[in-house]
Amino acid sequence: MITVKSILRLRNVTVRYGNGRHGGLVAISKVSLDIMPGQVVGIVGKSGCGKTTLLKVIAGLIKPVEGEVIFNGDEFDGSHRRVGMLFQSPLLLPWRTVLRNILLPIEIAGEDVNKYVGRALELVERVGLKGFENSYPWELSGGMQQRVALCRALIHKPLLLLLDEPFSALDAITREDMWKLLQEIIVHEGCTTILVTHDVREAVFLSDRVVVMGGKPGTIKAEVNIPFNRPRDIRLQYSKEFNEYVSTIKELISG
Repeated sequence: MITVKSILRLRNVTVRYGNGRHGGLVAISKVSLDIMPGQVVGIVGKSGCGKTTLLKVIAGLIKPVEGEVIFNGDEFDGSHRRVGMLFQSPLLLPWRTVLRNILLPIEIAGEDVNKYVGRALELVERVGLKGFENSYPWELSGGMQQRVALCRALIHKPLLLLLDEPFSALDAITREDMWKLLQEIIVHEGCTTILVTHDVREAVFLSDRVVVMGGKPGTIKAEVNIPFNRPRDIRLQYSKEFNEYVSTIKELISG
């Protein structure tokens, strides 16, 4: 029997803001979580429950005062190159073209940009932006800018893709288009994905598991497995079973 090991393991992670190890505000407390390769995990909960703090710990942007983060078999210190991150705002540089924005992480890493141009153009075509390679961010809609940011997060073929409220600023129709696109990208790239969102419907549509956080300090209250096969048609969200999962998770959040 083959045992699949988790690609990401958190054990008793605690984060404290201010006044060193024994003072200040405890943001999250003793959070433990295992995520398997290729899994899509949604993280939901009320504002202030520690969702984004947890994501920043996983990204290596915040160091916990207690506990450990093991990524791909090693203790994670934030320097791993195979992690991509997409934020609520696209954060594109306005003086750089679409292509040059996508290639920015390669430049920062000091790698040969020319080796990644083909990869960048492939991603541009896959997200539906072929013909806009030399456009500037101000020439694009909000949804198009976020597609560019997604390409940038994927340029170095990450093992782990982290998404922090990536579609919350978009209108409802564009948001659903991005759900479908992200689903296709995840399947094609095969990357493990963690999605922080306030939108429970978004979490249920995109995730294999939904982690519900709550409390102050933040802890994991519950986990809900989502059984729907992929690819998922956008009409799934109108089904009875889908809405039962949405209702269950909302009750867990409010409870």
